[in-house]
Amino acid sequence: MKPAPFEYVRPDSVAQACEMLAADEDARIIAGGQTLVPMLAMRLARAAKLIDIYRLPELNGIRVEGDVLVIGATTRQVQVERSALAMQSTPLLSKALPWVGHPPTRNRGTVGGSVANADPSAEIPLVAVTLGAEIEITNPDGVTSMPADDFFIGPMLTSVMPGDCVTAVRFPIWRHARVGTAFHEVSARKSDFAFVAAAAQVALDEDGKCIAAALGIGGVGDRALRLDVAKLVGETAGTARLKDIVAEAAAVLEPSSDLHVSAAYRMRVAVAFGVRALEDAMTDACSAATQSNRGAKQWR
Repeated sequence: MKPAPFEYVRPDSVAQACEMLAADEDARIIAGGQTLVPMLAMRLARAAKLIDIYRLPELNGIRVEGDVLVIGATTRQVQVERSALAMQSTPLLSKALPWVGHPPTRNRGTVGGSVANADPSAEIPLVAVTLGAEIEITNPDGVTSMPADDFFIGPMLTSVMPGDCVTAVRFPIWRHARVGTAFHEVSARKSDFAFVAAAAQVALDEDGKCIAAALGIGGVGDRALRLDVAKLVGETAGTARLKDIVAEAAAVLEPSSDLHVSAAYRMRVAVAFGVRALEDAMTDACSAATQSNRGAKQWR
């Protein structure tokens, strides 16, 4: 199939792009186009005007600002996947990216595009919710930011208003000495949409006790959710309470059934993957501390 006719424009600045969006409610932003172009071709989406922001230099790049990793909206997913800065600052995001689509789609797909698309099973939105990222939004009135929890409101639905353009995603950096991460998902085939995905990040103190923990579950309901696992604080790796903590936290999930799997399956796997992700993250934190100690001994 072919898409319905549309006007294609390439603005010279973010401000001009926002003005175009505000002037035409049927206009759509396009960058990598890995989701929008197929949807247009199948006429699952229509746009009177496509505003191409892919070549705007101010929207591309990876940088650290204080305790935040800032990724421009048009930064290609493969750039982040291969970035040493991203791996050092937000290893959870780096672990999740190989699960995003296929290498050819990551070569063109953008971080901002994945966030703006708001697929409930998408990996980048899941990491954003898990870590409490801020979504930077630019409109004719200026630049604002919004917590990922508030940005995603449903399947393919966000809090973006007419004239708004996602311009960056700001991931918080954990500065603890011992941080571990883990990411797990299951799908019909590798790189397909996840039936269930779990992202976890923990920090341990010098005694191996948890001092901070974050767990997110995607693919289960209408959007990715961060679960409350605060009861894990004070526990050590291998704690017998882990399954009970995750099961209690997962009570807020509202899994759905579809042609592939049932709601009961999603709930069961969400708990199992949540436990596994937290276990692996705590093991990863212990391993990171061991490697750090070895490096210190070699240095001395």
